[in-house]
Amino acid sequence: MKAAVLYGREQIRVEEVTLPPLKPGEVRIQIEAALTCGTDLKVFKRGYHAKMIVPPAVFGHELAGIIGEVHPGVTNWRAGDHVVVANSAPCGKCFFCQHQQENLCDDLLFLNGAYAESIIVPARLVEKNLLRMKPQTRFSDAALMEPLACVVQGVEDSELRAGQRVLVIGTGPIGLMFVALARETGCVVTAAGRGDVRLAAARRLGAEHVIEVTGQMDIVPVIKNQAPTGFDVVIEAVGKPETWEAAVQLVRKGGLVNFFGGCPSGTSISLDTTLIHYSNLTLRASFHHTPRTIRRALALIEAGLIHADDFVNGECKLEDLPGLFQKMSAGNHAVKTLINVRGSRPDVQ
Repeated sequence: MKAAVLYGREQIRVEEVTLPPLKPGEVRIQIEAALTCGTDLKVFKRGYHAKMIVPPAVFGHELAGIIGEVHPGVTNWRAGDHVVVANSAPCGKCFFCQHQQENLCDDLLFLNGAYAESIIVPARLVEKNLLRMKPQTRFSDAALMEPLACVVQGVEDSELRAGQRVLVIGTGPIGLMFVALARETGCVVTAAGRGDVRLAAARRLGAEHVIEVTGQMDIVPVIKNQAPTGFDVVIEAVGKPETWEAAVQLVRKGGLVNFFGGCPSGTSISLDTTLIHYSNLTLRASFHHTPRTIRRALALIEAGLIHADDFVNGECKLEDLPGLFQKMSAGNHAVKTLINVRGSRPDVQ
């Protein structure tokens, strides 16, 4: 089969990969939709991810498709099932799994290989995080399940409730999902970001106020000028140290900040201890997802709250993937790109 293989820093090749036989508990999915992701872009730039992927390895992790083969010992799945699978599964045995913090599992098993014609799903993921789609659910919609599950985790950690004033910093796919879920919760949402397409998407998804910012400006005075009283909750969905620091200055007294965006390894920030203490601030960070938030995310997609049309504004053939990632690395402002692994539209059911 054809698959994209990561060989190192900014090195992807699309090539023929041998199809191995299934092991006990495994299934093979024929991929119908795969989506680009900011995490994949970070991995592309760095050439690896210590926990997720070590090259050379098949690449990509947001996907949905049709089961094409099941191991003879698998009884609750069959060929032809429309499915979506997460990019990891917890062990279920460690301290964190036993305390309902599966996102922090000491032995998360990761899955890569979405940019391919098919993928083998290991037994643990089949057991814990392989979900059956409704027949009418589009593959491109379902492929948003994994990033949405992370946002569900972030919304729950942030304890959002109706009437709160919420600032989302960042209008990439994650920031836009936060806008949609916060609005669905009944919050009054302000989105700060850049790019006409992304800002328009933020408005469409429920942001009552949109503030355009750029990477070169000090966003604190810009945002405070339009919202001088501060926000009940600030979500940092960019992943830059300077934006983490800005978030703390934009929340009101007694408010909560969620450092959702992951910063580069080895970076640090400075915090005003007087501000944090005397303003009684709550600082949190959310990471990854759990089997429960995975299921919640698919339910939200199938209820119609999240659509690929709001997040996917590009399409690319599998053989053109290396060039796409070079453009993304240079600053392509597409929100998400659908990778067409078969040469035909994937949403024709």
